[in-house]
Amino acid sequence: MSIPRDAALDQMIEFAMEELLSGNSNRKRGMVRKMAETWPEEPALALVYAVTSATETIEDTFREKAPEDPVIPLGYRLSALISADVHAVQSMGQVPSMAEDLLHFWRRVDPLFLRMQ
Repeated sequence: MSIPRDAALDQMIEFAMEELLSGNSNRKRGMVRKMAETWPEEPALALVYAVTSATETIEDTFREKAPEDPVIPLGYRLSALISADVHAVQSMGQVPSMAEDLLHFWRRVDPLFLRMQ
């Protein structure tokens, strides 16, 4: 039984927020890989959206402290890196790409997110 798309996206955003705010560097480093493994049938761009939305929510919530919080640039940097990988996968003909396509790409071409554990 599959989870409705909106519910899955909400879960992804919540997960990304929890990982970014965890204070645990291992959880932050493994977040994107874990998301792709947990939601392999979701569009790859959903990972980008979830991490960006989570980062924006954190930034808005902690507005005064946001400029000095390293979680904010980390979240946006991860979003940019995922976006680049989605572009690469789709350039190879996998359109639309799914999260599981990113896992395959990372195993074959760019293991950055697999090494971030």
